[in-house]
Amino acid sequence: MPAKAGTQSVRTMLPCVYILASRRNGTLYTGVTGDVVRRVWQHKSGETGGFTTQYGVKLLVYFEMHATMTDAIMRETRIKKWRRAWKPELIERDNPTWRDLYGAVAGWDTPGFPLSRG
Repeated sequence: MPAKAGTQSVRTMLPCVYILASRRNGTLYTGVTGDVVRRVWQHKSGETGGFTTQYGVKLLVYFEMHATMTDAIMRETRIKKWRRAWKPELIERDNPTWRDLYGAVAGWDTPGFPLSRG
């Protein structure tokens, strides 16, 4: 776990739906968590094993915060049922270059990416 993870914004401790990618237009993984900084670090470090480790899916390319875990789980379930082509469209709406947003979420840089959605 990164040293700065304990200093993360309270807003990143909200329920979150996130999408990881292996590369631009590569393998995608959609997940839900109550601590996006910790969970993405687990994916990046290989602690999670399984699918994301096997396919090198480590780039946080999309996330959205929710008021409740129930809302986040419902949204994750919907996104997982989407056609593959719709997910890159969702990602590129806010992140057209498929930049790894982990530093922004962890508070290490400030790219201007919103931490919440309306």
